[in-house]
Amino acid sequence: MPVAIITGASKGLGRALAGALAERGWDLVLDARTAPVLEETARGLDTYGSKVVALPGDVTDAGHRAELVAAAWDLGGLDLLVNNASALGAEPLVRLDELDLAGLRAALETNVVAALGLVQEALPLLRESSVGAVVAVSSDAAVEAYGTWGGYGASKAALDQLAAVLAAEEPGLRVWAVDPGDMRTDLYAAAVPGDDSGRPEPATVVPGFLRLLDERPASGRYSAPSLTEGLVEVTR
Repeated sequence: MPVAIITGASKGLGRALAGALAERGWDLVLDARTAPVLEETARGLDTYGSKVVALPGDVTDAGHRAELVAAAWDLGGLDLLVNNASALGAEPLVRLDELDLAGLRAALETNVVAALGLVQEALPLLRESSVGAVVAVSSDAAVEAYGTWGGYGASKAALDQLAAVLAAEEPGLRVWAVDPGDMRTDLYAAAVPGDDSGRPEPATVVPGFLRLLDERPASGRYSAPSLTEGLVEVTR
């Protein structure tokens, strides 16, 4: 069975992707900070017969990252790493002239430093897989200038660059930075409270992620429309 690590897997996109992979027979190592919610998500995957290891913790903790990779090794290896866990830096979002620098550091620590740390921990197993892949969940805020989204967007832009360089350095892997587009998630609700303007559920973009795994296009940055239409790499 193929094995995946998904961070931020208790809700939203992470949870939806975990369900889709479990339905396909993947074994999973799932991470999130809130243990009860993560355990509920894992129990909901029992019907698929996959092995699911739920490890609550914070990806900024090096020991926790090591536990995630060790759990994948126990399942037989690692074929896919999804860096989905994210922090906003401020809740709700604020303009740059109001952004607390400690909050910006926290966003960078989760969205960039921890993501790279997990990649470094996981690389030995990913290199052994014939289909090794890394997905960095990005955002349109990484490439567009939206008021109040500066700190979060800067962190995602940095994540995009790490993914691009990793792809150049690890040609045996597929490394995809993916902008899933607007979604109805707790993260967005915390970013912009009260904005309920009909955003789609995260499950609607999951088929695009599965298409990446099925068709394995070149490493690069992809957006939600390209995932559902032509798999066209998005250049910046």
